Amino acid sequence: MSRVRWDEGPGAPAGLLDGVRQWLAESGAEATPARVAQALREQGRVLGDAEVLGAAERLRSELVGTGPLEPLLADPSVTDVLVAAPDRVWVDRGGGLELTAVSFPDAGAVRRLAQRLAAVAGRRLDDARPWVDARLPDGTRLHAVLPPVAVGCTCLSLRVVRPRAFTLDELTAAGTVPPGGDRVLRALLDARLSFLISGGTGSGKTTLLSALLGLVGPGERIVLAEDSAELRPDHPHVVRLETRPANQEGAGLVTLQDLVRQALRMRPDRVAVGEVRGAEVVHLLAALNTGHSGCGTVHANAAADVPARLEALGTAAGLDRAALHSQLAAALSVVLHLARDRAGRRRIAEVHVLERDPSGLVVTVPALRWGEEAFAYERGWERLRGLLRAGGDKGQGSEGA
Repeated sequence: MSRVRWDEGPGAPAGLLDGVRQWLAESGAEATPARVAQALREQGRVLGDAEVLGAAERLRSELVGTGPLEPLLADPSVTDVLVAAPDRVWVDRGGGLELTAVSFPDAGAVRRLAQRLAAVAGRRLDDARPWVDARLPDGTRLHAVLPPVAVGCTCLSLRVVRPRAFTLDELTAAGTVPPGGDRVLRALLDARLSFLISGGTGSGKTTLLSALLGLVGPGERIVLAEDSAELRPDHPHVVRLETRPANQEGAGLVTLQDLVRQALRMRPDRVAVGEVRGAEVVHLLAALNTGHSGCGTVHANAAADVPARLEALGTAAGLDRAALHSQLAAALSVVLHLARDRAGRRRIAEVHVLERDPSGLVVTVPALRWGEEAFAYERGWERLRGLLRAGGDKGQGSEGA
């Protein structure tokens, strides 16, 4: 694969932009075409209009954009952009990671871009605080780690948030939902069952949750609580709450636990937690036991591992094992587990229902399993169908389940 260097190409000989950057930095001037032309003249360079405009555009992208990553982030099929080294820029278009032809001139250029993006997000990224996890103004999720914590080069990860959520029909067409599986998911929402979407990083949990929340009736009020505002449900009545880190004096911290408590006071019909990963699980389970309908995502290797994952989070927050399982049994009904197949495609691998075992602990029971033509029924299907019908009888109906 031929490499495309950031400072190469028509109108930008290698090393040319470094002198222009230095001149602009010393003069405090903006990277306008006129200023770039003046900077080139100061260096004894004589270039035509096309070359000057090309240099100005490259500088503008580096100073106020995302540099060489702009074309990748502008591609609507790209969900993740990952920089592991100056010449190792990867993207995910939904079919697994692909190495691109984009490269940076050196490791310093990657570091400068990461620090500038962190500053845009209002965060600090330097030797004293060598990593950052933040959201850019356009919704893109930023994570960066500086050397020497990241060995060799700054590690930069960008998660693209679509301005519009996928619809359930689009997810079915893409193969995330098997044919006919959309009827079960619609029935799940109509029955007002509380559920969690589990899976690994990048498996599509947020994408699926956004699509499902878009199916909630327009007369219902949805309150979202997230570490980073990534959920974009297509719904007319959504309230979005986002956590906030402490400032340099250590004040102003707002946790996900705080947001869940506040969400319950905002007259929600549905409470959605972007990712359950801490003490907020206690308040979420309490809310789901007091008449609220809720949902969220959680990291887990399989649907069967979700009770153990929630148990670990709950006990770390001070809730004993027996109380956690008692609340869990009454709060949650369904787990949807997402996974990637060998080709890297995201799909709903399994659907489980929750029940108590003879010891009183909550376990999950397989109800549906991924199939190329349709969901395959497992031993928990009758229980799931009963939940859908019971909820539908009390709510809006669950036709087609």
